[in-house]
Amino acid sequence: MATLSFSFSDIISTVEFNHTGELLATGDKGGRVVIFQREPESKTEPFSQGEYNVYSTFQSHEPEFDYLKSLEIEEKINKIRWLPQQNAAHFLLSTNDKTIKLWKVSERDKRPEGYNLKDEEGRIKDISTVTSLQVPVLKPMDLMVEVSPRRVFANAHTYHVNSISVNSDYETYMSADDLRINLWHLDITDRSFNIVDIKPVNMEDLTEVITAAEFHPHHCNLFVYSSSKGTLRLCDMREAALCDKHSKLFEEPEDPSARSFFSEIISSVSDVKFSHSGRYLLTRDYLTAKVWDLNMESKPLETYQVHDYLRSKLCSLYENDCIFDKFECAWNGSDSVIMTGAYNNFFRMFDRNTKRDVTLEASRESSKPRAVLKPRRVCAAGGKRRKDDISVDSLDFTKKILHTAWHPTENIIAIAATNNLYIFQDKLNSEMH
Repeated sequence: MATLSFSFSDIISTVEFNHTGELLATGDKGGRVVIFQREPESKTEPFSQGEYNVYSTFQSHEPEFDYLKSLEIEEKINKIRWLPQQNAAHFLLSTNDKTIKLWKVSERDKRPEGYNLKDEEGRIKDISTVTSLQVPVLKPMDLMVEVSPRRVFANAHTYHVNSISVNSDYETYMSADDLRINLWHLDITDRSFNIVDIKPVNMEDLTEVITAAEFHPHHCNLFVYSSSKGTLRLCDMREAALCDKHSKLFEEPEDPSARSFFSEIISSVSDVKFSHSGRYLLTRDYLTAKVWDLNMESKPLETYQVHDYLRSKLCSLYENDCIFDKFECAWNGSDSVIMTGAYNNFFRMFDRNTKRDVTLEASRESSKPRAVLKPRRVCAAGGKRRKDDISVDSLDFTKKILHTAWHPTENIIAIAATNNLYIFQDKLNSEMH
């Protein structure tokens, strides 16, 4: 096996566009957040899309040690969520397993000069030497991006935080761990309200855990959370302070003939996302992506096979722990196409209108400027291979696309492949449309 040339801490663990798509943030296992900014379109090449360049990099979380529990707390960033922009500054939430932080990102391109009581270096002058008064003025300076921590929300989670979601009221957000979901006010750090608690009295009775949670994009009282049993629960905070009783339960009945040792593991939902319209839910489990209609609880509206050719490989995927990989999913801006990752640095896109799908690869070869992505095909073990097909036996399971994000309005996608971030745009969907 070839030695890896990058550090473990460089592996990207989350990707998120802001609400306009002008900024893109990534978090990594080393606790760093890197923000990319889209450059304005070139005047000399009016049809060229603005590229994303590094805007700011900062250390969000450090490794900690919980002495009471003798537990190391990793610095790895689990999730990043942007707040809608309300002034010149940008705000984002980032979380590791235990602590959520609110960061302010602002620009400075002027500096004050001509202080009366300070010299040019900022040292306080001897007052007896001040003989005249001057009016300070603002002078232009090189652009500086300043990132400062504004709030730290800590000590509210016993288990690992897997989700954070900003509410549409822009005042509150929620954080979810394996057994509980807490509601926070963005201005209050010393208390949160527990809105879901599925921890049984006796932990031996535990049958499922919370895997992801998200607020509805338009109704501030609604949120959904998914479980390791493959269920989705829609909750309404108007009904009760503690949302242990759900408003709707979305669950697909299991086919008894297809039951196996792996059934429960592969049905665990690793991600759930509301559509932009708020009408649908997109979920991802190990082998499939599903679209659910909020008005139909009995079964999904659409089911897409992401990599059905892995069904025969579940035994070896269980042994190498890949079966527990948590793939994310994303909607395009018009809710017509969905995207999710797979192995071998492949990612899949499904057009909900035409029912066409495509497998594409995030690689250095395909990321050259103006390169057109070629569709890839994987053939099942023992199947007939066509030219350029890849056998399921030759897939690299160490290369996995777990984290993806779609620009809120344009056909620009961000793909995290281990320690590399790929951004594809525009012609990407020529296969789909």
